[in-house]
Parts: sequence; C-alpha cells; structure tokens
Amino acid sequence: MAPRGDAPVGDSPSRTLVLGFDADRAIVQCGPNCPAVLGRDPAEVIGRPATELVADDAKAELENLLEAAAAGQERTAVLTARHADGRGVDAVVTAQPMVGDGTAGLLYVRVALPPSERFQDPSLMRRALMDDALTRFGASLDLDQSARGIVDVVVPHYCNVSSVLVLESLVAADEVHEETGSAVMRRIAVSSEDDDPAWTATFPVGEVLVFPEGTPYRQVLDTARPVHLPHVERADAGRIAGKWRRNPVGRLLSDVSMVLLPMIARDTLLGFIACTRVGGYRRFDPYDVEIGMEFAARAAIVIDNARRFSRERATALALQRSLLPNRLSAPATVEVRHRYLPGSQLVEVGGDWYESIALPGARVALIVGDVAGHGVRAAVTMGRLRTALHTLANLELPPADALHVMHELMIELGEQEPHFATCVYAVYDATTGTMEVASAGHLPPLLAAPDGANEYLEVPPAPPLGVAGGATIESREFTVEDGSVFVIYTDGLVENRGRDIDDGLARLRSLFTAETVGRPMEDLAKATLAGVYADQHRDDIAVLLARLHRMPADRMASWPLPTDPASVRRARGLVASKLAEWGLSELVHATELLASELVTNALRYAPGGIELRLLFERTLTLEVLDRSAALPRLRHAADDDENGRGLLVVSQLAHRWGTRRTPAGKVVWCEQIVPGIAPEPDEPIPNWPGENHHR
Repeated sequence: MAPRGDAPVGDSPSRTLVLGFDADRAIVQCGPNCPAVLGRDPAEVIGRPATELVADDAKAELENLLEAAAAGQERTAVLTARHADGRGVDAVVTAQPMVGDGTAGLLYVRVALPPSERFQDPSLMRRALMDDALTRFGASLDLDQSARGIVDVVVPHYCNVSSVLVLESLVAADEVHEETGSAVMRRIAVSSEDDDPAWTATFPVGEVLVFPEGTPYRQVLDTARPVHLPHVERADAGRIAGKWRRNPVGRLLSDVSMVLLPMIARDTLLGFIACTRVGGYRRFDPYDVEIGMEFAARAAIVIDNARRFSRERATALALQRSLLPNRLSAPATVEVRHRYLPGSQLVEVGGDWYESIALPGARVALIVGDVAGHGVRAAVTMGRLRTALHTLANLELPPADALHVMHELMIELGEQEPHFATCVYAVYDATTGTMEVASAGHLPPLLAAPDGANEYLEVPPAPPLGVAGGATIESREFTVEDGSVFVIYTDGLVENRGRDIDDGLARLRSLFTAETVGRPMEDLAKATLAGVYADQHRDDIAVLLARLHRMPADRMASWPLPTDPASVRRARGLVASKLAEWGLSELVHATELLASELVTNALRYAPGGIELRLLFERTLTLEVLDRSAALPRLRHAADDDENGRGLLVVSQLAHRWGTRRTPAGKVVWCEQIVPGIAPEPDEPIPNWPGENHHR
C-alpha cells in the first residue's frame, strides 16, 4: 500500500521499506527490503521503538510524524536513517495513519539506490522509457523541445549522460541530406545527471560538426546500427579524443560504458542518441541495447514529426513573408509608416497588403488592399495581386486604369477558385500637391490637414475586384494641403465582432486632431493599433500612413519651349545654369546631352509646344512634356540609319528612364544618381510589437 498522494514510481531510482507501528510506536511489521535499506534482518527490527531507526538528531522530528499519524494525519520529512554499519542514510520518511488490528500506522522509508545497483532492473527501465515517454516529449512539434524531452527521459532512467544529434540538413529544413558518416551533424540537446558543466562544455548544444573516421560516432552513422561499447578503457578514450582533436573527451569517456542508438524513421537515418554510464554504475549489456533501440525507434518518430512540421512551417512562413514588401519607398518630401498584424497567430500573413512605391517625378503610389478570406490561400492570392499591382505602378498607369487591369486579373483567377478583393490606390504628386485616388470596394481614405481638420475622401464607388458586372472604376483628384496626413487601412482596423464599423471609423478619425496630427509618424502609427494586440478575434490589419509635403520650389524648375530647333540649345543652357545654382556641376555635361536628346525627340515627333522640367530630390530627374500620346520605343539603329539612337544614348547615360501618359500627352523622363546622396533613405525605423510578422 502506498502513501496517499505519493504513489511509488516504478522508474524511480530509489528503494522503499514499509514498516508498521502500533499505538506504543513500536515496529510490529517489517517489509522484505529491510536488509537493503537499513542493513538489518526484519526480525531485528520488529518489537523495537521506531525512533531507534533514525539518528539522534532526527528522533524528535520522527516523533512529530508519529504523533500526526496517531491524530489521523499524514506527514512526510527527510530524516537520517541509522544503518546497521553505523553510518547515516538520508531517507524520505512518510508516516500514514491506518485502521487495523494492532497497527496504528505505516512508515515508508525511501532511500536512494547506490550507484552499483542503478539500472539493474530492465523492467523498470523499459517502463520508464516506453510506458509514458511519448507523453513527456512526444506532444511537442518543436525540434529542440522534443530533443530536450528525449534526454530528460533517458537521464536518469537509462544512463547518466545523454545527447541527441541530428543531421544539420534536418535542422535547416532541407529535404536533401546525406546519410553517411561524413554528414554534417548538429547536437541539439545534452543532459547530465549531476549537471557537470564539463559535459556541456565538451559537447556543447548547437555545435555543428562532422565526426572523424575511426570514432564510434562515425561508425553509427556509417552503419545505421547501434554501437555498443561495454567499457571504454582510458587508452580507447584517448584514441577517440586524439582523432577528434578534443582533449577533454579522453577524460570524460575514460572508464565509461556507452551505447549509440541510431534514430531511423521511414527508412531514413535522422541522427542518434548517445547514452553514457559513468564509472561505478552497471555497464550496458545487449539487453540494455535492445531496450534502447526500441526507445530510439519511438524517439525517431517524434523527431521526424518535429522535423517535418518545422520544415513545412519554415516553408510556409518564408512564402508568406516574401509576399509582403521588404521596404517602402517614397520621395524625400513624403514620410511613410505602416503597420501589419495578421489575424491568426499560426498564419503570419493573410489577405491584407500595403505598398508605397516611389515614382519618377517626385510622385508616390500608396496602396492598401484586402483579399477576402484568411490563411495561406488568401495570402497566395494577395501575393499575386500585389506583384501585378507593383508592375502596373512601375508602368505608371493611372490608378483607375491599374485597378481595372487588376479587376480583369481577379476575374481570371476566379475561374479557378472564387476570389474577390478590395483595394484603394492613390498617387500623390509632390510637385503640384495633388492626389489622384481610385477605389474598388474599399473603405474611404482619411485625410487629416495640419490644423486637425479631417475627412474621409469621397471617391467614386466601384464594386470589389473580381465581382463581375460591376460599375466602371473611376478616380478623383484632390488638392492636398502641405503637411497633411493620409491614412489608408483595411477593415480589420475599424471593425470587429464587438464594435460596429461606424464606431471604428469615428475612433480612427478622432486620432487625428489639431493636438495629435503634428506628432511624429511613429506615434501616430502606434496610436492606430492601440488596443488591438490583445484582441484574439481580430481580422487581418494593414495600415499605411503618409505625411505629404510638397517639393520645395527651389528644388524644381520648369521652362516652356517653343517648337523651334533653337530650343535644343536653349534647353542645354537652362539646364547648365540651374545645375550650377544647385551645386551639381559634375552632372552638367551628362544632363545637357540628355536634355538635347529628349527635346530633339519631342520636337521631331510631337505637335505643339513642349515643357522642360528639372527636379532635384534624392536623385536628379529630367522630364520633357509634350502633346503626343505616342510613347517612344527603344530600338537599336542599324549602321546606316540616320536616327533612332537618341533613347539608346539616354538609356546608357541615365540611371533609369521611362515614359508616362498625361491627360494632355506624355512625359519622357530620365533619372541620374547625385554624387554623395543615397537614392534611398537609410534611416532606421523603430520596431513595434508584431514587426516580426512582415520580416
């Protein structure tokens, strides 16, 4: 019979003696373990006072236990038991009341097994390793936690020291790996019974290595069979240390017994478990190896499940995170911040996305979209839409035209699997302070003026992308006051199960008042997500904020030019004078040549007057506006052609060049890198909770 609340554990490295005592606190019953625990025969103990079984300094505490048992209470204490040879033995003593003839209670005296008697009973080892081992470490799908659970089971029930090593390719979530001894291994868990730091220092967790030939570790990898070393002599340990070139190995492995258990799952060698019994303990025998291999087979299943889960999760996260932009670009006069939070803690990217794309001519495309649904499917569709929209933005299509192309793409995707998405697309021109906005079924953008006046912009309504038979997508142009804050977002920010969308819109609007709109952008971005992190039922959230400033008048220049061949020379003179004024004399020669080619091209093919514009931002942009809608095309002229080389010269001299249509015609532009100025900002943006969801 066991003490209540403390059932004996079969795999515990201890021995228990059960004694019965009467009302006079004399021993009246004695279990068969008395010689092993106290070194006495049961006949010597029966009839003697219970207090004689413990040392003098423990008698008073034992009296307290016996009194408590007489009062019907169970008590436990750690006392020093008196062995027959006179030495004291630390013991856990439990006094338990009992109702019976002549017996007032029971004493359970538990002492630790001596080293020579550890690992004696194979049934205890088998129970410890097999019966409930999987419940200890098999529930985790984390590779490191699973390995840690394995060594915690093996030590102390099977050996004194243990480590788990797996193929490095498994840790790296790589499907391709070697199964030979030359494979790269990683040690992912180490445990020693006495917590001796020498083991973890010599065999550190996280070490990546290839085992040298002639060592038992290489043998288990070459053969995929257990390696049993009943007794490692000092000379053998030194030989292993010499081949490994790791001197402490010789000291630690001297006079030990060792077995290396390969972990094989689905006919694939995953790694092995190294088990060591130090000197003074029973050595491994073939039956121990058989028990260990049975445990290693189960451990391999756990490691394989954790490996497959880790690989699939790493693949999914790499895919999902690659779908969101790594950085946001904007002109120097536009300050952009964003926030992204997935609705699920398991899937880090949903159907929401955001984009800020710097366009030539001090313009920027600001985009937020939301694919219906959640999880990986919505994320994949989002990635396809975002890639397409990024391409359309770089082609400099107007917002309404870009969304129309997106709508056609969604219709095509819907033939495979029904999908629809909402999107708002805005283009801000820092040279004029105007913004063109188009929306497809999305919530209205918020524009907050520097004085705190704010409003939701009224954009011509259109159904979501992918909904057949909808209205035509149209855009609207707004004049933006210098220093205004523009906010676009997805519905997860303003709507949830416990809040109406009108309340959410009112809350968002209240964040941008005369007292707050001038605060740093990081503070405004933080305020938009205040209180949403704790909401476990939230939808995906994407927010994009932009503080819009016009380009300084002294950093841009514009000149109308007549349709006269003399305009080419005039253009060169205007460009040279302005660059000298800006201190960019080193760019004069190249810019004069670029201006000559673009102006000549406009004079030759475009009717009416032209306009030359020069913008000095992080880069130097030269633009020529004309009244022809025909876009020029780069071609390679033959040797005997008299023309057709102008755009080729432009493409060679400029960092990049392009064209875009305007309501009155088109713009041909080229961009040059300004010496000493980085074309992209390099100032770091502070971290925020949840930032890892888009890295």
